[in-house]
Amino acid sequence: MLSGGQVRQTVDWIAGQQDVDGALPWFRGGQLDPWDSVEAAMALDVGGRSDRAAAAYRWLAGRQRADGSWAAEFRGGRETSPGAESNQAGYLAVGLWHRWLTTGDEALVTELWPAVRRGLDLVTRMQLPGGAVGWALRPDGTPDDTALLTGNASLFQALRCGIALATLVAQPQPDWELAAVDLGTALRRRPDAFANRSRYSMDWYYPVLGGALTGGAAHERLAESWETFVVPGLGIRCVADRPWVTGAETCELALALVAAGRPDDALEQVAAMQHLRDDDGAYWTGLVFADGKRWPIERTTWTAAAVVLAADALCGATGASGLFADPAALPPVGADEEFTPRAG
Repeated sequence: MLSGGQVRQTVDWIAGQQDVDGALPWFRGGQLDPWDSVEAAMALDVGGRSDRAAAAYRWLAGRQRADGSWAAEFRGGRETSPGAESNQAGYLAVGLWHRWLTTGDEALVTELWPAVRRGLDLVTRMQLPGGAVGWALRPDGTPDDTALLTGNASLFQALRCGIALATLVAQPQPDWELAAVDLGTALRRRPDAFANRSRYSMDWYYPVLGGALTGGAAHERLAESWETFVVPGLGIRCVADRPWVTGAETCELALALVAAGRPDDALEQVAAMQHLRDDDGAYWTGLVFADGKRWPIERTTWTAAAVVLAADALCGATGASGLFADPAALPPVGADEEFTPRAG
């Protein structure tokens, strides 16, 4: 499907989009959002570009606000969309834990721990009655009472990564543990706590990808909308009612499939989306298969990163390959089992 050389080429392309100050946008000169920038930085670590990944994380930490939030979008180092979103605030924890698993870089963990702590403290303050987390802060600083399923599934993983980091730096965070328990319960048992965005494929597979659904529940979740979203030989639809497959969503589904113990199906999905690969190792965002046209006309670092992370989960090349592939590798929530952080 992909050779080691091809994966390295893709990682090098991601590195080539990075600004000299460490900012890691969608593509050179384009927009940057914290969540996608973290995903791209994780791919850099998978590919051995650890200096570039550290620069991206430091850039983000330097732009964090005092309340723990980030702007939703930057361009050229300036905030262009100032809204504070919960999933943006939490995801640095996933990137930094991935960094530890990949490199054992305890110095960077120590350096960026305060930024992770501020971000996840904000997430817990945005948690609503019933366990879900509001998607954004209102202008008055209170959480919006709308919760998004995909973002919350990502935050479940972020809280567990944060708990692992807290163990590593010997600064337990019981509030995060309680928040993760309540959020996990909401994701598993309270579908009405989240806005109905079921036409988007991410809402279908993200509870599995984020580790909230495992075992039989994960298999049931993936089976229930398979025919709706999977387009054989091309990948998966981003939106149920559009003839449009996207590379990042396809590779994220592959990560969910690996987590559910279905690596062969995951491999099939990553292979199916390779029609989006360009000669220099970059990946186009998507394809409108009704007319065979790529859309939007852009090649994004986060799409390329999703390919790299899926490849790592499938072949186990780094110590972080189990972060998405094995939800049990993160600290349990609502249990007393001892957790020992181990770099791979």
